[in-house]
Amino acid sequence: MTEDQSAAEEKSITILQLYPREMNIYGDWGNVLVLKQRLKWYGYKANVLEYNVGDEFPAGVDLLVGGGGQDSGQVVIQDDLQALAPTLRAMAEDDVPMLAICGLYQLFGRFFKTHTGTVIPGIGLLDLETHGGTERLIGNVLSVSEEFGEIHGYENHSGQTFLGPGVKPLAEVRKGEGNNAKDNFEGARYRNIVASYLHGSLLPKNPAIADFLIKAAVIRKYGSFEPAPPSAKDLEELAKLSELARQHAGQRPR
Repeated sequence: MTEDQSAAEEKSITILQLYPREMNIYGDWGNVLVLKQRLKWYGYKANVLEYNVGDEFPAGVDLLVGGGGQDSGQVVIQDDLQALAPTLRAMAEDDVPMLAICGLYQLFGRFFKTHTGTVIPGIGLLDLETHGGTERLIGNVLSVSEEFGEIHGYENHSGQTFLGPGVKPLAEVRKGEGNNAKDNFEGARYRNIVASYLHGSLLPKNPAIADFLIKAAVIRKYGSFEPAPPSAKDLEELAKLSELARQHAGQRPR
């Protein structure tokens, strides 16, 4: 092992999973596992923390991950999330990378209005709003991003999200619905935030997004991204497995 590799191995990234007790019903924990493993491959140590309602919010978070949940889960966390809003907005403006999936994607916006008329306030971190529908948007999704290429995933949501001018869509939908049934956009991008309705989990099938989050976290903390590269054989096998998973996902019916 070289001196540079030893130095990289001594560096660590703290990943915080936000509300895993209430907002982790679609396999979103898999996103954390992918980040943890890929950091290890690149020679960085991952410190994984959890934050649930009533916990003390930890200092020194380098990367934040939030998942999906039912409407009832959103109601449980809403007061606590509102209390965290100034902290989360400050982190976003300080370019802390974040991955927000489904339910937390909705609550990172201005509000989620259910189909019965109940308004669950969001924290306004993202310029978007969500309106509950009477039908669920369910199925495999293929979308295309100039930044990340093809993005594969699975959607299952009744909320329909509409983006404001302060955010950009993550991708353009080629198969499925995405944010809503009216336009062809999926997810949202703002600073170092990636927000999406896609789970199942998102990152195993989309390593380019995982690497974006990792690189952003490392550069923000250490000033540069200098990974200790895996062996050529490991890289080749990893690339083959990732591509096979993506091909399989892309060929699945809606």
